[in-house]
Amino acid sequence: MVIGSGLIELWIAESRSLKEKRGVLKRILQRTQNAFNVSIAEIGENDSWKRARIGFCVVGNDARYVNGKVDHILSFIDELQLAEVMNSKIEIVTISDAMPHFEDHCGKYDQG
Repeated sequence: MVIGSGLIELWIAESRSLKEKRGVLKRILQRTQNAFNVSIAEIGENDSWKRARIGFCVVGNDARYVNGKVDHILSFIDELQLAEVMNSKIEIVTISDAMPHFEDHCGKYDQG
C-alpha cells in the first residue's frame, strides 16, 4: 500500500473576514475533491483571515501513480488561482511489511 499526503499553506489575499476565507476554502476543497476523489480538509490557521493550511491524502498500490496524483493535485490547486500557494510539502510512504500476512493468523471469526 502506498500513501501520498500533502500539506499546502495558502495566502488568500482578497479575504477580509473569516466568512470570505471559508468561502474560498470551500470552493478549493470541493473542486479538488470532485476532480480527484481525494480526502482533503482544512487542518490549520483556522482563525486567520488570510492564511490557510490544508491537507490531503491519496492511497493506492503503485508509488508512481500516487506520486503523480499528488503532483496533479498540487498543480490543480495552484491553477485554480483562488489563493496563492505559499508553501507545500508532500510525503510518499510505502507500507508493505508493517503488518503480518493475514493468512498467518486465525482471526476471531475464522474456523481453525
